[in-house]
Amino acid sequence: MSNLWDLSHIQPETSVVLEGETIPAMFWNGVDQRGAQVWMRQKQFGIWRAWTWAKTGEAVREIAGGLMSLGFGPGDTASILANTTIEWVLADLAILSCGGVSSGIYPTDAPVQVHYLCDDSRTSILFVEDDEQLDKALEVRGKLPLLTKIVVFDMEGLRDVNDPGIISLDALRELGRAYNQRDPEAVARRARAVKPEDLAILIYTSGTTGKPKGAMHSQGGLVYTVRGYNTLIRQDQTDERMCFLPLCHVAERTGGEYFGLYTGTVLNFVENPETVPENVREISPTVFGAVPRVWEKFYSGAMIALKEASPVQQAAYKWSIGVGTLIADRVLAGQPVDGFLKLKFMLARWLALNNVRKLIGIHRARFLNTGAAPISPDLIRWYLALGVPMLEVWGMTECGITIGMPATRIKPGSIGLPASFAEMRIDAATGEIQVRGKSVFMGYLNQPEKTAETIDKDGWLHTGDVGLVDGDGFFRITDRMKDIIITAGGKNITPSELENELKFSPYITDAVVIGDKKPYLTVIVMIDQENVEKYAQDHDVPFSNYASLTRAPQVQELIQGEIDRVNAKFARVEQIKKFFLLDTQLSAEDEELTPTMKLKRKLVQTKYAPQIDAMYR
Repeated sequence: MSNLWDLSHIQPETSVVLEGETIPAMFWNGVDQRGAQVWMRQKQFGIWRAWTWAKTGEAVREIAGGLMSLGFGPGDTASILANTTIEWVLADLAILSCGGVSSGIYPTDAPVQVHYLCDDSRTSILFVEDDEQLDKALEVRGKLPLLTKIVVFDMEGLRDVNDPGIISLDALRELGRAYNQRDPEAVARRARAVKPEDLAILIYTSGTTGKPKGAMHSQGGLVYTVRGYNTLIRQDQTDERMCFLPLCHVAERTGGEYFGLYTGTVLNFVENPETVPENVREISPTVFGAVPRVWEKFYSGAMIALKEASPVQQAAYKWSIGVGTLIADRVLAGQPVDGFLKLKFMLARWLALNNVRKLIGIHRARFLNTGAAPISPDLIRWYLALGVPMLEVWGMTECGITIGMPATRIKPGSIGLPASFAEMRIDAATGEIQVRGKSVFMGYLNQPEKTAETIDKDGWLHTGDVGLVDGDGFFRITDRMKDIIITAGGKNITPSELENELKFSPYITDAVVIGDKKPYLTVIVMIDQENVEKYAQDHDVPFSNYASLTRAPQVQELIQGEIDRVNAKFARVEQIKKFFLLDTQLSAEDEELTPTMKLKRKLVQTKYAPQIDAMYR
């Protein structure tokens, strides 16, 4: 049970805790050393089922043998299209143990995106979770000549499938068992042949413009990175964490799967994204990392529960959180906490704060991590007042986590201090945060010109974030150099792609997508006056002027239909949830428009802030 004034349980670890210069080498060393220990748990049919290191190793060896029997060779690419499950990890480690390249695809991606990612990465084997994901793969299979086999994790509803290009995971494991019987050392030989400089994984990011870019990470770079994480804040085999963020994202892949592999931290997989609040209470992790949107939801849930509590319970909470806040303020200011205040805090926890922590599921947490998007300093203080340190981290697809907040010097509003394993600086001319070190990626697959734009000749990664450094060396992000949107859920969105799709509509002249630091995307739309007026006349829609035209229910439905059409081409997290139609007829003289009649993004966002805020109420 953590105490806010005693942070001795949160310490860095500088020694190497698991040998190996590649991910497969570390994994198989872990299997040998930790065989009977539990590494992963997953809930199935209401029961939490444990996977020991030995059981995991057996499954990975069989899947790897199955892949090799299908002709999967060193340097070949396999992609995984699934939610965050144990099977995802098994497939990933098997691919890497074969010397292959592992690429993740978001389970919310549309078929057109699945096609692009598989084609760009030259995927030969595609793992899919179930019939829903299989349908996407089958829709585009004809356009992927290199794709030889689709492996399905869950065959429920697919028992009668008779397609030589489709195989179940169980059947692949059977192939692997037979292959490994013929050559028991085949997988081990292949794993030993993997070199630190080999390409290990692809993590696709939309970047700032154009199609998604495949960020290439080497085996040695990943090992260097996860070892470095332990020098920020130590984890070990006594820790438990919850896995629920997408494994195709750098945070869960490196900070969850690979860091758990290195440290032995037990990984608990949620049933599905909708059950996270319930599962976190069951798991009660000792370390918990999430994006700001999750922390905001937990806070909102606690506040709603408080409103429904009795007056006595509300009074107990008010007094208790007041005591916690007093201690949090002293800790943040570097001031000592006296014995009397410690006693009051123990009473505060007994009266109310422990119940709040249990309601969320963080009553065993040593610390919390937040990253991928900015978070309110007040929210950090609230969790501190509960007695749980919340530590911000910063990183990106191209370099992993490279800044972390030290537990003994928390500064809300800052992203912390640079890790010892990476150099960081603020460019004097642009104010951009730049990173250099072994954790920086190898470049973008098939896009050397984009790589050259991102990594300069001296090895500095241009992050696109503008920031400041205070006198103590703490970094703070102040802005984005470009217009990329990062939602409150940590998803990177390129607004121009959505906007360009919208502008293909005959009824939409221009659009500005909103969503930075917001829970979902919205859009401000400028309609095509002539075409919408004609539509209104053809459909007997009454209107008296431009403003009344934009407010007509039928016109609102028309634009909603156009947005729905565009949404179908994008993943759920990239879809627009609400819209606002500009009800003023703009001309070149209006400040909102450029000389070429395009909406000015920043000006529009400022001028129409009340309308934007209304879309998030």
